[in-house]
Formats: sequence, C-alpha cells, structure tokens
Amino acid sequence: MSELPGLEAPDEVGIAERDKPPFIRLPAPETLFGLRAMRFAALAPGHQLEPYLGFLAALSTAQDEVVHASAPPALPAAGELRMRAANAMPLLPREELATEPAATAALSGLANRLDGVVMPDLARGALERVKAAGEEALHAMFDAVLADAIPVEAVAEHIFAAAALQVVAARRSAQLDPLLPQPVADGVCPCCGGPPVTSAVVADVNVEGVRYVQCSLCAAQWNHVRVKCVSCGSTKGISYQAIEGIADTIKAETCGECRTYVKILNRRKDTELEAVADDVASLGLDLLVTEAGWRRAGVNPFLLGY
Repeated sequence: MSELPGLEAPDEVGIAERDKPPFIRLPAPETLFGLRAMRFAALAPGHQLEPYLGFLAALSTAQDEVVHASAPPALPAAGELRMRAANAMPLLPREELATEPAATAALSGLANRLDGVVMPDLARGALERVKAAGEEALHAMFDAVLADAIPVEAVAEHIFAAAALQVVAARRSAQLDPLLPQPVADGVCPCCGGPPVTSAVVADVNVEGVRYVQCSLCAAQWNHVRVKCVSCGSTKGISYQAIEGIADTIKAETCGECRTYVKILNRRKDTELEAVADDVASLGLDLLVTEAGWRRAGVNPFLLGY
C-alpha cells in the first residue's frame, strides 16, 4: 500500500472474529448523549476546534436533558415491524421522522435548554432562526437532514434539526426487540436506514475484538466483518490510514474499489472513544484522506460545515 502525504500506513487491523457475535446492539439513549457530552468536553481543551467542541458538548447535554424530560415516541405495530424485517427493510425508516411530532417537540426542547448557553455567533444566529421557524419550515429542515441534502448556506440551522432527530431516532430504536433487525444493505442501518458515522472494534465482554458500525442517526450498531468496506462490501484493496505521529486508535479504512472510507475506532486501545465526538475531533484525518482522493462514506451532521 502506498503511503499518503502526511499519513502513515499503520499495521493492518486484524481479521479474527468471535463466533456469532450479536448482530445488533441497540442504543441506550438514557446514557448515550450524556456520555457523548462528556467526551466532547474532554476533547475540547487545547484542540484546534476547542470552541466548536465545547458547543457540541453543550448541545449533547441538551439532548440528554430532552431524553430524560419526555416520554418515548410510539412505534409502529408489532406486525408491521415483523413484515419489514421479513422483507429486509429498515424497521423504523428515518423518513417517517420528517413530520413526527416528537421531533418538533425535541427541537423545541433543545432550543429552550440552549438559550443561555455560550456558543459561537454563527450557532446563536442559527438557533434564533430555528426558534422563529414555522412548522412547515421545521419539516423542511428535517426532510433535508434525513435525505442527506442539507443546503450549504443553512448548515448551522440543520445541526440543531439533526440533533433533535438523533434524540427521537435513538429512542425509537432503543425500544425494538434486538432479535428483530436484519441486514438490509451495505452501509445501511437495519433499524432506521440511516448511514454510518464510524465503525469501532469493541472491547466489551463476549464481543471483544468484534467490529460494529454505528448509525449516524439512531446510534444503533450492527456487526460488520473487518477488512471489508462498509460502503460497498468489497474485501479488495482495503487499507488503513492514520496521521503520522498520532496515536493509531483512529484510522481511516479506505476501499480501493469504491474509493470511499469510513473511520474505524479501536476501543481495545482506548475505551473512551466515542463514535460522534471522536469523529469530529479527528477532522484532520478526513482532510488528509479526502485530499488523497477518497470520499467520505460516513455521515456526521456535526461535520457538515467542514
């Protein structure tokens, strides 16, 4: 594998897998956002993105508070969920959230909790525009986030919309029977149909060393074979890139077939790594890998402005 400018090619990630690890790991929204807030706060001091990471810590804290202040959203009937599973469909298609009242309520809850929070001027202005938006405009924002079609001139507003959708999607997926989700397609969450944010080699009891891909929307995690492209499923031309001189706990898994990459976090070496927070904090790796010709396959709504 040729070395990329500014990058080093670390030792290839091993391929050993445990026998039959659980296919799906459902999110735990009651702790998900609080832990994410703590990670953003820990990463912020001295970082080049310190103000932004601090803002995202406050936003994640607000997400955590909204989770604990409201009832879980309702799910479709059990028969409908079984039909979707039998037909290899996402059980809770994310498109359903565009007009979901719980999403609008979550966005309002976030706005109220962020009122007195110190944040960059760009974010403050966007928050005020969100608070002033009517129902139709809010639904349009949700639609754009869910379609991965956020207009570049309104990225800041959509960060808040995405945060609200994350809350509702995680709470919906958390209520599923963990035996029900089935593989849908490469790079597609079996629970909500969302794209991945990152993948991770985990260190949990009974699944140590197994790889899971995490959904960027609902935070469900699904088992994915290592040394296999998350985006297209190819096992050809897979290589790993890391920034030279930086701890190799975060790498970019690049695919020579579809020319995309998804980050892979090694929680066996650092158990504090968090899918969304460490993805934002390792933006430098994205810049170098994309400059070398790969396209990011993972989606992170908090990185859309970069």
